Amino acid sequence: MSCPICAKPTAADYRPFCSRRCADIDLGRWLTESYRIPAPTEEEEPEDDPPPKAH
Repeated sequence: MSCPICAKPTAADYRPFCSRRCADIDLGRWLTESYRIPAPTEEEEPEDDPPPKAH
């Protein structure tokens, strides 16, 4: 397995990274929101039927 940051072989102490430096780079990317999952835009969202009214 290689480090996802620099592609060097991983170190057991920092797995899946090769070093503390690469682990910190990854953490920084999470904290600055560099990693994002794209959300659908309003146009792509399916329209739901309104919930039924309680009696």
